Amino acid sequence: MNPRPRLPYIGACAFAFLLAGLPARAKSPPTSSLVAHGRYMAVVGGCNDCHTTGYAESGGRLPQKKWLTGSALGWHGPWGTTYPPNLRLFMQTLTLRQWIHFARTARLRPPMPYWALRAMSEHDLTGLYAFIRFLGPSGKPAPAYLPPGKMPRGPYVTWVLPSTPSRSGATHGNAGDTHH
Repeated sequence: MNPRPRLPYIGACAFAFLLAGLPARAKSPPTSSLVAHGRYMAVVGGCNDCHTTGYAESGGRLPQKKWLTGSALGWHGPWGTTYPPNLRLFMQTLTLRQWIHFARTARLRPPMPYWALRAMSEHDLTGLYAFIRFLGPSGKPAPAYLPPGKMPRGPYVTWVLPSTPSRSGATHGNAGDTHH
């Protein structure tokens, strides 16, 4: 009797067990390489810098279980005050198709570099989606957006934007004035 090696089988079962937590809306479970690519995109894309409380301050040394749960640190400027949302809750509300549409069309308030999402390939966006959904829902929603003129109650960073030159050389308000 020659028993088969069980290590690959156990590893595959463990990965399948972890993926079982993904909501049924996903057409098929993501592959481990897709989840790994999404994790890579979250790290090199700087998603944790704003969307994970304490990540930047720790030099990126927070456990993954705390990643992408949003932040109560507000970003205050002429657009009002924005808060980095909890991506682990947000992503649970979207299908992959909705996420890709959002990433391609959203025009978000500062400091979110929405143009970086638009520059990502479909594979990059799919990986990011798979990774965040793989992490599963956690935490609570970030504070709601505050319109201009309303001061935040909690901690915030005041971001003073430089005037942007027009084509004629004159300056117009702040770049943040046009965000919605």
